[in-house]
Amino acid sequence: MTADTVAAAPSGRLTPRQRRRVSLGGQYALFVVIVAVVAVTADWPTLQQNFADPAKARDLFPEILTIGLRNTALYTLVGFGIGLVVGLVVALMRLSSAAPYRWFAIAYIEVFRGLPLLLIFIFVGVGVPFAFPGATIPGGVVGQAGVALGVAAAAYVAEIIRAGIEAVPKGQMEAARSLGMPYFRAMRTIILPQAFRIIIPPMTNQIVLLCKDSSLVLFLGIALEYRDLTKFGRDLAGQLGNSTPIVVAGVCYLLITIPLSLLARWLEARQRKERR
Repeated sequence: MTADTVAAAPSGRLTPRQRRRVSLGGQYALFVVIVAVVAVTADWPTLQQNFADPAKARDLFPEILTIGLRNTALYTLVGFGIGLVVGLVVALMRLSSAAPYRWFAIAYIEVFRGLPLLLIFIFVGVGVPFAFPGATIPGGVVGQAGVALGVAAAAYVAEIIRAGIEAVPKGQMEAARSLGMPYFRAMRTIILPQAFRIIIPPMTNQIVLLCKDSSLVLFLGIALEYRDLTKFGRDLAGQLGNSTPIVVAGVCYLLITIPLSLLARWLEARQRKERR
């Protein structure tokens, strides 16, 4: 029996390859029909007037960049810095041989991964002053936003770092210890550099998530000069009676998140090539 005979389908029936082609053709046709229906039925002049008014969009600049975009980037960087430091400590505690450290790390990770970020912002903005009268978080609004984002991000960063450390072959640590190197020195000079090289892509994705989560800073009751992109767009939309500022704010978010997402994909592809 030849290969042609095996590949051939009974008379009047389609081969598996032909069925796949027909299925894909049907899916493409359905997609085109849906796009065409949306394009024909949508009220484009009204959408343009309410969501993409060029005149109102021009009026947002440069303030939306110098205030909204700047503050969003600042909150994200401060939050990630705090989350990275706290997350590294929690990850090392999670891997510690001391049971109390492990219990604390597990409790921290489960609690802050389970709580909505909004509640953490409210606790930082309202609960901390009540719990510690007279105490203030350094940095004002930036410090409060950074702490709220950082303590939440640390729970996720800790798990990312832990996974990266465990991905490093155990022989690396054993070889270092056999040469007389102390545990923490081996961790700092051998294990962590390799682990961080592994976890760079998921860390980049974590920055993207923090950038979007920074919009919750509005619940701290911030002044005008501390507005992030979301609050900036919402305030201007309310003042103008038009949603164009919200759309422009969304585009500004994409100016941050899309390059970071592309960077994460490039790093992942590079790591796959190196592993081969």
